[in-house]
Amino acid sequence: MSPRPQGREILPPPTRDRLPLLISFTALIAGTAAAFHYSGVGLALAHYDARAHLVVARRIIDSLTPGWQQVGAVWLPLPHLLNMFPIQIDALYRTGASAIAISVLSIALAVWAMSEAIRRTTGSAAGAIAAAALLLLNPNVLYLQSTPMTEPLLFATVMLSISLTVRWLEDISRSPTAAGTALAAACLTRYEGWPIAAAIVGLAVAVLIRRGTPIRTTLGAGARLTAYPAIAIALFLVNSRWTVGSWFVTSGFFVAENVDALAHPLVAWDQLREGLYRLSGTALVWSGYAGTILIVIAYVRSRTRAPLALILAPIAAAALPLSAYVQGHPFRIRYDVPLVAACAALAGGGIGLLWIRIQPIAAALVITAALVQAHPLDLAAPLIVESQRDAVNQQGREAVTAYLVQHRDGRTIMMSMGSLGHYMHDLSAHGFVIRDFLHEGNGDIWNFAITDPKAVVGWIAIEEKAEGGDALFVEARRHPAFLDGFIRVAEGGGVALYRR
Repeated sequence: MSPRPQGREILPPPTRDRLPLLISFTALIAGTAAAFHYSGVGLALAHYDARAHLVVARRIIDSLTPGWQQVGAVWLPLPHLLNMFPIQIDALYRTGASAIAISVLSIALAVWAMSEAIRRTTGSAAGAIAAAALLLLNPNVLYLQSTPMTEPLLFATVMLSISLTVRWLEDISRSPTAAGTALAAACLTRYEGWPIAAAIVGLAVAVLIRRGTPIRTTLGAGARLTAYPAIAIALFLVNSRWTVGSWFVTSGFFVAENVDALAHPLVAWDQLREGLYRLSGTALVWSGYAGTILIVIAYVRSRTRAPLALILAPIAAAALPLSAYVQGHPFRIRYDVPLVAACAALAGGGIGLLWIRIQPIAAALVITAALVQAHPLDLAAPLIVESQRDAVNQQGREAVTAYLVQHRDGRTIMMSMGSLGHYMHDLSAHGFVIRDFLHEGNGDIWNFAITDPKAVVGWIAIEEKAEGGDALFVEARRHPAFLDGFIRVAEGGGVALYRR
């Protein structure tokens, strides 16, 4: 007698499954259209970090001291290295077009990898489509992928890591080079990638245990996969040590003004949860909760579907903002966006585990509810509103810019990139390039100028308000002689300009 069918146990789709490619192509078209839309309404570079990321990528070559040390030690390097050469073209630097293209391509890749993983583990077309739609149609994600921000590349590397690890788990005798490289890329993109990579490795080990793989073999496979992100993180730490003299920069880049969450984990959790609801509405979040339950049940009941558990890994992104808020970091709704991606993947995975006849209905209901609560291209979306926090200061700095342009004399301008990197980009519209500025990345020259600026620079621009003032503001208050030989000639938007 022939064996009985496996009931609801659906086999993975054929290797040459075109659905994820079709979904990805659709995302690419939609993402490109959205990027043109947000550029057209002047929002592509609204966030000060968007402009600062362009400056960091540009300064690797365009600098008083060009070289590897310009990669920096606070932000992770991969986004800037990818954009390092295109951004040297002035038009791409001023508009951010090359970095935006990386963001659009990243979301298309993320959508492909996420839908491919769901199709491979559940065989569900409805689940794959739902996950992609819930991610791409969220107005905050759609806006973010239309900017030079680094979250889209994080989504791409994380989802690709999950998809490639799922493939590798089918035959762990093979080298995990592809999956491991993707994990390393995630760890070099944003710090959320570190806990997510740890979660992916841990869940991969759990899947092998669920399948009955011998413990020795399981631990060996986990160690081989771990080696890739571990090496990437080690290289970053070594670079940090060489660049700034510290293995890891843990202070100096924010003021602990979130007093409610400071040393209060439960308050920090409430802030994180509230931010997620504001970004996505309740429909997506609760669908993510339901998907999580279904995925855990599937892991317990089915060895075949156990690899779907890897989709749980992006939840680990919550570790970073929770830790930051407990240390008093100001609340930023942008830090919740990775959890929107996590909810989209979990909801799609959960839909893929439902009875096949109700999957399309469930997908349609979840997508519709999510769109009602957070519709695409909403210019009042929380992240878009937050991204315009610097708009008033940007307008106020026009007085400083006008004076600097009118009296430009070719002398170097001392300016903290950590606080005013976005303003350096604003000045590019008036012909300034990064080598016109002396900043922290210039190492010994900067250190000497801190002790005697009049011997090195002709101008000093100081951020006096944001985050309690920048390093130059602190130095001027600590040592009043710091500004000897300089006169205050302009101010606005929190910035004071001094001329020698």
